[in-house]
Amino acid sequence: MKKIISSVLLCLTSAIAFCQTNNADIAIIPQPVSLTKTTGVFSLPQTIVIEAPVTQEMKEVTRFLKERLSVATGINVTVQNAAPSAAIQLLLNKPQDAVIGKEGYNLSVTSKNIIIKANTAAGLFYGVQTMLQLFPKEIESAVPVANISWTAPAVEITDYPRFGWRGLMFDVARHFFTKEDVKKYIDNMVRYKYNLLHLHLTDDEGWRIEIKGLPKLTEVGAWNVKKIGYFGTFSHPAPDEPKTYGGFYTQEDIKELVQYAKERFVNILPEIDVPGHSLAAVVSYPELSCTPGADKYRVRSGEPIMDWSKGAPPIALVDNTLCPANEKVYEFLDKVVTQVAQLFPFEYIHMGGDEAPHNYWEKTPAIKTLMQKEKLKNMVEVQGYFTRRLEKIVRSKGKKFIGWDEILEGGVEPSAAIMSWRGMKYGVKAAKMKHEVVMSPTTYAYIDYMQGDPIIEPRIYAGLRLNKSYEFDPSPDSVDAKYIKGGQANLWTEQVYNMRHAQYMTWPRGWAIAESVWSPREKKNWNNFFNRVEKHFERFDVAEIKYAPAVYDPIFTVSRTADKQLKITLASEAPGLDIYYTFDNSFPDHFYPKYTSPLIAPKEAVMLKVITYKGMKPVGRLIAMPMDELKKRADKK
Repeated sequence: MKKIISSVLLCLTSAIAFCQTNNADIAIIPQPVSLTKTTGVFSLPQTIVIEAPVTQEMKEVTRFLKERLSVATGINVTVQNAAPSAAIQLLLNKPQDAVIGKEGYNLSVTSKNIIIKANTAAGLFYGVQTMLQLFPKEIESAVPVANISWTAPAVEITDYPRFGWRGLMFDVARHFFTKEDVKKYIDNMVRYKYNLLHLHLTDDEGWRIEIKGLPKLTEVGAWNVKKIGYFGTFSHPAPDEPKTYGGFYTQEDIKELVQYAKERFVNILPEIDVPGHSLAAVVSYPELSCTPGADKYRVRSGEPIMDWSKGAPPIALVDNTLCPANEKVYEFLDKVVTQVAQLFPFEYIHMGGDEAPHNYWEKTPAIKTLMQKEKLKNMVEVQGYFTRRLEKIVRSKGKKFIGWDEILEGGVEPSAAIMSWRGMKYGVKAAKMKHEVVMSPTTYAYIDYMQGDPIIEPRIYAGLRLNKSYEFDPSPDSVDAKYIKGGQANLWTEQVYNMRHAQYMTWPRGWAIAESVWSPREKKNWNNFFNRVEKHFERFDVAEIKYAPAVYDPIFTVSRTADKQLKITLASEAPGLDIYYTFDNSFPDHFYPKYTSPLIAPKEAVMLKVITYKGMKPVGRLIAMPMDELKKRADKK
């Protein structure tokens, strides 16, 4: 009996190993629900015919596919409504397939043809994204590529998303990103089946959306003094410095972006962040403030305006809040929300609610009068009063209200949805209170955080490595899954000045989040995922989309030995790497000492240089780590 069991186990192990080897050339992100590799390959013919339904929704799907297949290959591509012998067929199910739902698809690749079936145009669009990942990486090229065998492995795929809300938040308030930038961001999102773009449109640094009847929001509030360096440490702008840095979207721009997103099956969630983070609005219309002298304020350029030394809520150095005791504020918000609701067809409007300081409210007579009238005990309840009035405004426009998790503290209506950013716990709390929840926790999903060591990464106050992002599970076992709408990653842009850097910060962590919100939980495996990540690095190289290679950089851990010597431990986030190092100021390669155990720094060394290799190929960046920096880290412990 033992021999039989051993033989069965051996067969199973062999089968698993065969499948893993057999699928080694297939690198799809996010991982499909089911993928079986069959025999043979499909080769693109000299003339490609695509069969697809002729509908308005399918127009963009076929345009997209036609462009992606023709540009890199140079092959002529045509689309026909009925072409049973077409090389590629996009078919809508009749009757519909209940298993794959609204966004799922079935993809069949044989040596004869490729057939994608789905219940909706969106499902066909996502099937197309998967199909393209089966072709060589050169399919990503924006110019024709010669001498490539344009083949795809024969596979059978069934796929559908785990969550309906699969989002990326793009902060266009801290630094303005053009309409074309936003379109590029959408283009890159949909490659990985994201369907929600959360636009953070207003903050202390800029008001980015035209509101008719409130012209100063964009004439004044959209512009500040340009500063470059570390945001949050800048000097206060002088009165004579030109306020020419910024920009905004006209209502026609917004309509164009909404349509562009819709054609790619993406909804846009607008965010107007109030009552805090409102300095741009206050500068535009000082009467919205509780504080005398607000007319002297200016739109923030990145100078310190908050004291976080005592934790949250912060102590405001200038009053960047709208005044909850001022009826003009609610008239202002009604006008803003009315127009935002008309511009964005998505069912939700995000109204912020995070990080509102209370210290100016505490010394405002009008707030004290409001508290007496409404029987409010403290500033948290004052903000709760504001939030509930704001939700009524949002609901009166036919929209659903969503805000950051702080809105729970002052009490909100059961209909309010919660976006949990301060870890998972507030999302869990909200779900147990039967609120709809979107998980976007700092723990896993804040992609403005550093991806590697601060010595080489653009410095910010926290770090988030790729393998940690990959651990994200939006629906923990402790809550009823029906209240979890999904999850998203958030790209705040205080330290992000341009589109190339926005790409660097988003990818590859955006791939980890994409897999967390699309793929089945049980399919996730770090080593398998990272193997696919490396293939997508190659695809992005061809596409000329920037990404962070920080996953290849070593992790430094430092301590002191009993006799006070500096002890340095190096680790690798990516599997299968070797680390080479030197203390002698020269540049290490694979001929130098290989790291095998913790290092004791030579007494008078001034620099540790390290580089990572995969086999004979350098993959990590050369990092020069000053010994003084390591000593500081060791002595902080």
